[in-house]
Amino acid sequence: MSEFPVNPTRFDPYKDFKFRVKWDGRYVAGISRLSALRRTTEVIEHREGGDPSTSRKSPGRTQFDAITLERGVTQDTAFEAWANMVWKLGASLGSESALADFRKDLIIELYNEAGQLVLGYKVFRAWVSEYIALPDLDAQAIGVAIQSLTLVHEGWERDTSIVEPKEPVTD
Repeated sequence: MSEFPVNPTRFDPYKDFKFRVKWDGRYVAGISRLSALRRTTEVIEHREGGDPSTSRKSPGRTQFDAITLERGVTQDTAFEAWANMVWKLGASLGSESALADFRKDLIIELYNEAGQLVLGYKVFRAWVSEYIALPDLDAQAIGVAIQSLTLVHEGWERDTSIVEPKEPVTD
């Protein structure tokens, strides 16, 4: 079976540089880096008294690693606005956090080289655990100022409604 049933002549896996992130129904501007979607399931070892000297292994709790989003610093306030929902300096007592809506679901989309949507993942109940508004600044450096959000969440799943598109043929 081909790894790409709709495009059987394709041999290369998808590249990692064409992606977009969406929350609150809109794409977030300028995201240049997104950490891996990773989950780990604990291993529970057990054995019965009459078993040989080896252990049996069973799955335990599953944990989902935090996701970090990075982008160049611009005038867009989406990162800051979400971070301020978790905790805001100077807010009146009891209103430092927006408890009703600080969690968001995200959509992460991966595109092929032709710009066609090929994969999507839904991330559930994410919230900002770390916000870097400005990086270290260095007058001797030649780089872009990068801000980042670290999001903890309660899991992710692949969006199975997204199917492999027929890739365009060039002459």
